[in-house]
Amino acid sequence: MEISKNVQTLEELISILDDGKVGYTNAAENCENTTLKSEFLSNARERSLMIVQLQDEINSLGKSTDATDGPLGALHRAWIDFKSLLTGHDSNSIIEACETGEEYAIDKFKSALKNDFLTASSRAVITSQLAMIERTLVKIKSFKDVNA
Repeated sequence: MEISKNVQTLEELISILDDGKVGYTNAAENCENTTLKSEFLSNARERSLMIVQLQDEINSLGKSTDATDGPLGALHRAWIDFKSLLTGHDSNSIIEACETGEEYAIDKFKSALKNDFLTASSRAVITSQLAMIERTLVKIKSFKDVNA
């Protein structure tokens, strides 16, 4: 039972990371600032690597992975699309949408770490990834200050 809860938690985090990956790709496509475009694509690649780490963790627990796109991520990407249409691909609006996504991910990763059924290995991977997301949020916010 505990393994299945552990796997379910990891799968939920994979869905959040996948939403972030697609969201960052979408942000890059809607952003005209080349520096930001490069940063967003880098963040999308980072999310892909993080997904693989969690999938490996699930596999090490003897389960297979089947990640799907989450409904909140689809809604968030639609919001970036809509906002970019209204603002003419305004960098700060896109940055704000990315901030919202990162804050959501941080909240979900922190919530996951409160579960006492996580294996030590899963907890270590989640903790490491949480720190990466927090660093990304700080960097994203710094771009907002530059574009103000």
